Amino acid sequence: MNSQSSQVKEFRATLRTRSQRYDFDLDEKVVARLCDFYALLLTWNPRMHLVAPCTPAEFATRHVLESLLLLPHLARSARVADIGSGAGLPIIPNLIARPDIQAILFESSKKKAVFLREALRVTRVVDQAGVIAERFEDVATPAVGFVTCRALDRFSELFPELIDWAPRPCTLLLFGGAGLQQEIEKAKLEFSAFKIPDTERRFLFSVTKL
Repeated sequence: MNSQSSQVKEFRATLRTRSQRYDFDLDEKVVARLCDFYALLLTWNPRMHLVAPCTPAEFATRHVLESLLLLPHLARSARVADIGSGAGLPIIPNLIARPDIQAILFESSKKKAVFLREALRVTRVVDQAGVIAERFEDVATPAVGFVTCRALDRFSELFPELIDWAPRPCTLLLFGGAGLQQEIEKAKLEFSAFKIPDTERRFLFSVTKL
């Protein structure tokens, strides 16, 4: 078994053993497509630096299962703008798990945008999503009900712009820690914080913009 095959096998096993910790019941079709996504990332990551080096178990837990924490917060047939998509996180795992979701992936890096388009094709969710290779603040706000963001450069600096840009009304689903919570409170927005399993200071914030 080659290195990539063994890594994908470990990734699959971790999804199976850890998904219940996150209250997920992932069917085999979803797991298979998540494995396709991970295999593609393994191929592209050495030259694209999409995510920091990590073990298959860490990628399954920290990146994929954490991304899927969005699922209970996304309404049926949700339309989503995913900001700073990078490696396709958090939105691609959610598109795989929920065929009813439609998304626009914003990624300012043209090279990473190429990866995202290939990832949508390989995971067979290309009909659910499109990629815009621009900074979100340079593009007109789309008609969406949800805005997601997991990792954005200069997030604290760009947070006020993101709030201004987001449509009204909408729900912003943002991953972060105490610094992000301070920015949300400073903006006087209603929010709920959901602690990410097995972490001390990381949360999924559900922020309401009315």
